[in-house]
Amino acid sequence: MNEHRKKRVEEVLRLRQPDLTVILENIWDPHNISAIMRSCDAVGIPEIYVVNTALPKHQNWGFRSSAGALKWVAVHQFDHLQTCLDRVRKSFPKIYATHLSVSTTDMYAMNFTEPLALVFGNEHDGCSPEVVAASDGTLSIPQMGMVQSLNVSVACAVILYEALRQKRVAGHYDAPRLPVNQREQIQANWGDYEILRRIQRDQNE
Repeated sequence: MNEHRKKRVEEVLRLRQPDLTVILENIWDPHNISAIMRSCDAVGIPEIYVVNTALPKHQNWGFRSSAGALKWVAVHQFDHLQTCLDRVRKSFPKIYATHLSVSTTDMYAMNFTEPLALVFGNEHDGCSPEVVAASDGTLSIPQMGMVQSLNVSVACAVILYEALRQKRVAGHYDAPRLPVNQREQIQANWGDYEILRRIQRDQNE
């Protein structure tokens, strides 16, 4: 890894936000997952959780949609919902599901500066009743049109950028928030990836 690349990696890791994550429940289209990875990388989310209880584990993602983000965002896959939620709750005391109901919280009334996991459901049915029941609350995006939903990757991006706005105001991007040992481990993993990519490129020439 050259010096310019190393500095870029260090800066990205300095801005990572370990207290915010995304859970994706039964997302059918891998391109939607990849687009969400791209948004997560853009706001500094280091890892996401993908739970598939209604379809097989994804074997690959939509590479063009991710624009390479899948290299920089760790993905944890689960085939059991409760196992996923138990794992997430070890680091995130609050889980909010995106859901439209009379009691849901407007996303602009949410506090995204506290540790939080956000659940996004599949393209057709949204979050399952099981996820909604297991969550600490629900949130939704204000809708002014006849259509009462957005594409899941668009909805995720909209909410994450409100989280980014709040976290910037709160100063969360002003100093490193990942522990030093974790930053060093991720940097080493990314360095290994760079070496592998260079080897593969040389083999193809």
